[in-house]
Amino acid sequence: GALRLRAMGAARVHWTESRSAGSSTAYTQSYSDQVEFLSHRDTLLAPPDTGEAMVLQAGRHEFPFTFQLPEALATSFEGKHGSVRYWVKAKLHRPWAMVKKAKKEFTVIEPIDINTPALLAPQAGAKEKLARAWYCNRGQVSVTAKIDRKGYTPGEVIPIFAEIDNGTSRAVVPKAAIVQTQTFIARGTKKQKKSVVTSIVGDSIAAGKRDVWHGRALKIPPVGPSILQCRIIQVEYSLKVCVDIPGTSKLLLELPLVIGTIPLHPFGSRTSSVSSQYSVNLDWLSSIPEQPEAPPEYSAVVSSPEAEQSLAPPCRSELGGILEGPFFAYIQEFRFRPPPLYSEIDPNPPADNIRPRCMTC
Repeated sequence: GALRLRAMGAARVHWTESRSAGSSTAYTQSYSDQVEFLSHRDTLLAPPDTGEAMVLQAGRHEFPFTFQLPEALATSFEGKHGSVRYWVKAKLHRPWAMVKKAKKEFTVIEPIDINTPALLAPQAGAKEKLARAWYCNRGQVSVTAKIDRKGYTPGEVIPIFAEIDNGTSRAVVPKAAIVQTQTFIARGTKKQKKSVVTSIVGDSIAAGKRDVWHGRALKIPPVGPSILQCRIIQVEYSLKVCVDIPGTSKLLLELPLVIGTIPLHPFGSRTSSVSSQYSVNLDWLSSIPEQPEAPPEYSAVVSSPEAEQSLAPPCRSELGGILEGPFFAYIQEFRFRPPPLYSEIDPNPPADNIRPRCMTC
């Protein structure tokens, strides 16, 4: 008999598409691919070289094991057309008996530090669109938007700075949303699934008026991090600011986002200890469930009735054909720790027995 162990990790994609070969002929085209990230084998219990039978006494026996994970691993992921999974499988071989098997999946999180120049760089853009009806020009709508940086972590609030100028003769409505795009690649073909993660709706802007967002808050719910380095599966995020224009297609401005796992470092000596903690300490990843949990309720994402109302996503009819696929993203809660909160209270207040001095003394 022997006890053997195997650790595996791989990304897999698969989907089918219907094809037509004529007026009465149809067939199904299949697309599949796989990338292996981890393959480790070990023997935890082996018979002696003498060939004698190995006997384990009745009771509980434990055989500890360890193995090193490669540095480049994609984050665990479950999508509609693919997945990234990691697992350990053990097999107990016994003479004249069936092989007993046990399998245990585990979660891997690729560290994405948003404290890099590329992810700390502000993102901005501008777009404009003519409103037309029956080939008549009804004015122009323009939008400019900016966010402080490209990289964020779940639980953070994105302040949106935007200016919407309505030069048409009818009212328009601005909206903003975080969109997740899952891309599956096989045999040179791509399959995408876009979903709204969270969204807000601004106030209606009357004809000939302008509206300015001075840091309009959009909170990031518990979502999985970006997956950017896998050859066959990519998970990307973007902030989309759109304006509903009656009688014509929507004006859409898109700013790229990266959802990371290591929060923004605070600066200064007062918070240097906290900064070092978040830069090197990833112990909180041990709290991630070994099995993916169900998507969180939307009420769990917001913190107050007012926030719930302001973050309430628009219905499908309001967003029209901007987004493809199911309306809401499948949110796998990785339980990321949000960025730390900092108090503005002086940690070393002056003593009460010190008499204030006059400026002329």
